[in-house]
Amino acid sequence: MKSHKHCWAWAVMLAGLAFILQVPSRVRAQDTPAVDGSQGPQDAQNSEGQDPPSRIARLDYMEGAVSLQPGGENDWVTAVLNRPLATGDNLWADEGSRAEVHLGSTALRLGPKTGISLLEVSDHAAQIRLAQGSLVVNVRHVDGEDSYEVDTPNVAFTALQAGNYRIDVNADGNRTEVTVWHGRAEVTGGGSTYTVVAGQSATFNGSDHLDYDLGQGPANDGFDRWALDRDQNEERSESANYVSREMTGYEDLDANGDWSYVEGYGMCWRPTRVVTGWAPYRFGRWISVAPWGWTWVEDEPWGFAPFHYGRWALAGNGWVWVPGPTGVRPVYAPALVGWVGGGPGFRFSAGAGVGWFPLGPGEVFIPGYRVSRAYVNRANTTNTAVNITRITSVYNTVVVNRNGNNITYANRNVSGGVTVVSRDTFVNARPVARNVVWVPSKELAAAPLSHMVAVEPSRKSVLGSGGPVANRPPAAVMNRPVVALRTPAPMPRSFDQRQAEAGEHLSPALPSPQSLVRQQAPGRPVPVVQTRQPRVQSEFQPVSSQNTGNLQAKPQPRVWEAQGTPEPEPTQSRPESRNAQTSGNSRSPQRAGQPAQPGSRPVAKPVSAVQTRRGDEPPREPEPKSGSAQQPKPTPAPPAPRQQNSHPPASHPVSAPKK
Repeated sequence: MKSHKHCWAWAVMLAGLAFILQVPSRVRAQDTPAVDGSQGPQDAQNSEGQDPPSRIARLDYMEGAVSLQPGGENDWVTAVLNRPLATGDNLWADEGSRAEVHLGSTALRLGPKTGISLLEVSDHAAQIRLAQGSLVVNVRHVDGEDSYEVDTPNVAFTALQAGNYRIDVNADGNRTEVTVWHGRAEVTGGGSTYTVVAGQSATFNGSDHLDYDLGQGPANDGFDRWALDRDQNEERSESANYVSREMTGYEDLDANGDWSYVEGYGMCWRPTRVVTGWAPYRFGRWISVAPWGWTWVEDEPWGFAPFHYGRWALAGNGWVWVPGPTGVRPVYAPALVGWVGGGPGFRFSAGAGVGWFPLGPGEVFIPGYRVSRAYVNRANTTNTAVNITRITSVYNTVVVNRNGNNITYANRNVSGGVTVVSRDTFVNARPVARNVVWVPSKELAAAPLSHMVAVEPSRKSVLGSGGPVANRPPAAVMNRPVVALRTPAPMPRSFDQRQAEAGEHLSPALPSPQSLVRQQAPGRPVPVVQTRQPRVQSEFQPVSSQNTGNLQAKPQPRVWEAQGTPEPEPTQSRPESRNAQTSGNSRSPQRAGQPAQPGSRPVAKPVSAVQTRRGDEPPREPEPKSGSAQQPKPTPAPPAPRQQNSHPPASHPVSAPKK
């Protein structure tokens, strides 16, 4: 009996000792700071699956009246160049207007009276809702995990290959025309799936039951030629030699700066024609974009890539931008800066204020928003030359030990490198350069450093600097459902919804993305046979010796894409339901019996594959640029002159972007 009692006593003592040993570890887990600086364990909200996207869209060109509705908000405002566009944002190009949006190497170009919604912008998916208008899409790179989908009121378009595509939706939303200049696409609607290949154009009428008409792609109109010119300018980009084409915004660097070798940094880009006293992150404003939070919007037309990727350094008599490695897709950041002051209770001598400076080459960026530890590695190794040991050291010092003042930053001590503004300027998206607060250098040196700024946004922070506008899509267009294959991503919460948590009044919610789509599974493949016959030659075309006496145009053979798409087997039977209706098509067909015009779209040159690291893969060390990289690659020869056709020249020549 005694032996049993002794065993029982020892068991109780061991259990108690185990409980005591577990308590400190649990306490330490609760005290471990999250990456965003908040207290609490690394929960599912901070897991790698919940990281923000590593890429984002950007409004980089507009003509005329272009309006923006930030995701989750009811207000429409004037669109502003360089504004990052994320899931949930809506864009409208009014009558006589155009706009261009880039998502990495993919370009979306909006024609007049065109409205789009970004149903999803993520690492491997771009899902666009096209309720009305004309959209030209240039997809440069598609791998096995990528999805490029455009959803219209009666069909869902999916790009299967890199190529050039155009989708047109009429004002009533019951007719969609899909043109494939180069590439290969699938169109799903009415329970069926149709394949459209290079050189073809397909028209789909109806809703639940589709009538379709397939024929040759029409000749380029003014909108096509404008988009083609933009594509060719990007194709000749010198900057693509030094940065990844998947870096959103690289296409504007050539016209606004030059590349040169800088000792210690490699090939760097220097902006030209900047004003006296110019410094990075000074000529623009701060806005709030979910889920990243405080985001910098630069005023200069070229001001996107250098402020969301890479690092800045003072070299010689001016600032240079130092990009990261070219072999990987760089991770987007809202702003690569270190913060001075801006914490609770801190005040500069000139009053409450917020200050910041650009991070230099090799300096570690610690996000001020909630992310995983693996995300921190990717955000740094894809944007600057830094090793994992350095990242870990800075992370532990800043996040774990909360001692950011022990980190040395080069640009903090550069004359004019730190910018300070009042909280009112910061929160209300006011222009920074006009409202800079002068602070003595000794005071700046003594101010506390932080990887985040403790300032709550306002409604103006979310809407940005754009003012209220009357140019917006009709309500019928905004509420028009579309056909979709993918399930849309969740809509970001509005400012009112966030304020409701503090007891504020909640305004009426916008329709959710799920309510604006009719989910559809992949349909039954339809054997597509070209039925639209080439039209009789237009009376406005000049009569030549080749067509005299032959008013009936000869059928032109189908053009198959250069990527090797096989010609389908001929079918004896044609689908029963087809509609040869062509009214409303503003583009005339290519003249029968003639070769493609020299000015037609070239075969898209796909972007070389870029590495996108996953959380279970160890981050690779960035490779230094070799000496051969210092010599720019030969620039392709300019395209041959275009053959004149019956269309008038484009009414909007290519020009510098307008604000």
